Amino acid sequence: MRFINKLDKGQSVIGPFSKTSDPSMIEAMGFAGFDFIIIDLEHGPNSILNAQNLVRAAQLTGTFPIIRVPENGAIHIGKALDIGAMGVQVPQITIAEDAMLAVKAAKFGPIGMRGVCRFVRAAEYSNKNRFEYFSQSNETYVILQLEGAEAIVNIEEIINVEHVNIIFLGPYDLSQAMGVPGQINHPLVLEKIEFIITECKSKGKKTGIFTDNVEDALRWKQFGIDYISYSVDVGIIQEACKNIISKLM
Repeated sequence: MRFINKLDKGQSVIGPFSKTSDPSMIEAMGFAGFDFIIIDLEHGPNSILNAQNLVRAAQLTGTFPIIRVPENGAIHIGKALDIGAMGVQVPQITIAEDAMLAVKAAKFGPIGMRGVCRFVRAAEYSNKNRFEYFSQSNETYVILQLEGAEAIVNIEEIINVEHVNIIFLGPYDLSQAMGVPGQINHPLVLEKIEFIITECKSKGKKTGIFTDNVEDALRWKQFGIDYISYSVDVGIIQEACKNIISKLM
């Protein structure tokens, strides 16, 4: 898959958050060339039931399907992986113990304690060899979303948690934590983002960030961020529509 190949080569990967419930929209974004799509179960209308078809649609196009779970819990993480997500993005990580819980829920033993059921889509409904399934499942990505001032204080301990693939930063949440809500390019916010990225790189940990404009996306790509979440599908559609209307009115 191009997502893993590009990260292994040190290249940045780009993909949107998705709030759509329509698999054809996921297919369209995948065929357009996004490296990954984050199916958002924290915000928006989607449920684990319809997310399964969204995962299928992403895989059909060779796009890496990631599910942002509603919260850091074993049931949410386990279900996301059971339906075939190849990565989970876990919100509200503030301390190392949060990170450990996420890893424990996402990995089978001996790494973690993920609930075991082979009669799920990820195991081809028990068709896949059980040992192959357990081994392959432990290669799924764990992406931790740091939020709040507490996460910044505890960044070193969080980074040191094993089996975490990407540390993800939300500039809007960070701006609120820094007392300048919405000012994602405020010097205080940029300073903290660069500090966290530097810390992660010093430990060989890949980093991710959300951006809702091309200029910021290019800047963070040049800065060396590996995993760039570019906007949200519904926002991208609306922006494209407004652009068309402005040119035709």
